[in-house]
Order: sequence, then C-alpha cells, then structure tokens
Amino acid sequence: MSRPSHSSSPMENLLATLDLEKLEENLFRGTSPQVGWQRVFGGQVIAQALMAAQRTVDADRFIHSLHAYFMRPGDPLVPIIYQVDRIRDGASFATRRIVAIQHGHAIFAMSASFQIEEGGFDHQSPIPNVPQPESLMSEAQLQEAFLANAPPAIRKYWENKRPIEIRPVSLTHYISREKLEPKQDIWVRAVGAVPDDRHYQAAVLAYLSDMTLLDTSLYAHGTTIFDPTIQVASLDHAMWFHRPCKLEDWLLYTQDSPSASGARGLTRGNLFTRDGVLIASMAQEGLIRKRAND
Repeated sequence: MSRPSHSSSPMENLLATLDLEKLEENLFRGTSPQVGWQRVFGGQVIAQALMAAQRTVDADRFIHSLHAYFMRPGDPLVPIIYQVDRIRDGASFATRRIVAIQHGHAIFAMSASFQIEEGGFDHQSPIPNVPQPESLMSEAQLQEAFLANAPPAIRKYWENKRPIEIRPVSLTHYISREKLEPKQDIWVRAVGAVPDDRHYQAAVLAYLSDMTLLDTSLYAHGTTIFDPTIQVASLDHAMWFHRPCKLEDWLLYTQDSPSASGARGLTRGNLFTRDGVLIASMAQEGLIRKRAND
C-alpha cells in the first residue's frame, strides 16, 4: 500500500489512494488525501470499493456494473475499512457486495458484478456534436477569467489541484442565475498517466463519474451546488461499463436530469471517447434541499 504525498502529483496521489492495504482475506483499508475537504469525495469511496472488490475476483473477469448507496458522510481523517462479501462466482459472472466502515458504522454499500469477456450484439448511442476540448477554456484560463470575483466556494473548487481536468462546453451555469435546460456536456481527462491495467482504469472512471452529476439537476432552477442556501449530497450511484478504455485522451461526459422532486434530483450520464466510442453510462440521485430559514 502506497500513501498519498504532498510532493506527488494529484494523479499519483489518486493512484496511491486506490492502492488499498489488505488486512485479511476480503478485508481492505484505504486512506483519503488530506486536501482540506470536510468529507470524503463520493467518487473516491466508489473507486476504492471497486478496487477492493476487484481484488477478490479472477483475473479474467472485469467489472460491468455497480450499484451503490451513500449512507453517512466519510471522515477524511480516518481510514476506511472495506469488507467484501463474495456473493457468487458463476461460470460467466461474479457478484460482490462491499461495505465501507468508519467509526464502527457503515458509511457506504455497493454491489458489483463482473463478467468474462464475451462477443455478442453491439450497438450504442452516437456521440453529440459539441466543440472539441482544445477550443474551450482551460482550467487555468477559467481561473484567470472568472475566479477573481467568484464566490469563495466556487473559487476553492476550481483552484484545487485535481487528478481530473474538466472543460465545460458551456459556462452559463457558473456565471448567471438563468434557468437552463437540465443538461450539460463536459470534457474530462486524467491529468497524468493511468496504468495500463483495466482494474485501475475502471476505478479512475468510477472516481470521475461522480464529478458534476448532481449539479446538472439544479440547472433548471437557476442555482448550483455552490449555493449556500442549498443542501446537496449524493444518495445513490449506478454505473455500467460498456467497453474498455485506456484514458489516454479527453472523454466527453454528457449529462441530463429528467426529474427533480421530493428534495431529490436524478441525473443520467454517458462517457464517450473523443472518436465516439461509448465506454460507460451512469445514473445518480442526490439530495437537493433548500436549507431551513433560507
């Protein structure tokens, strides 16, 4: 098990975070990077739980879907224990249940299914026609253009060094209170090399899949996750892995929110390679509640 270091790059720290310590058969321990967050990023917990499960399946079986629930906020100062239950090993599929534990309580639970590689029917949705990432503002340009007068929460989010770079196709959501169609397109890419290992590649995809999804459900209401009058939190997360990808280039993350009701917002997403291959799909429901007295 390697540990995150202040002298390492954000991607090196993410990979170290994914290198779990094996405590016992089916029992693993993970740590969190110390970046000043009050709670553990949900994508990190999904990715670590996936790494724990992957270490209990045969090498010829790869993740094809996961379904997770967030139950308590994670404490970044305390290690997370991942307990894996080997539900079933069949001829083609293997099923695992993973529970993440801190302070004696379950904070997260996930079911994951793995499959041997097989041929079969093949179709996919087409990639949308959007501007290429090179034509959009880089994160450094975004910071220079917008951060000086941005609210502190937005400024802190964009100034943090991260292992994943994002380039939104539209910035209207960040700079106005206009009520928009609840959909967005974002280019994302790994900042640094990801190992040529499908287990790590799947875990990094799971990590980034939790980025920006919840915000899309607020587009129609003219607000953002940075609004201090809004309480937001991921409730559940599902992901389907369609085709392997080495994460060497930009990916287009398309998102839409078909519904918000009952203080919850639902968002769906697809991840495409630059040349149009659909590699993964996801769905997430999150809490989007107006705070009392606001």
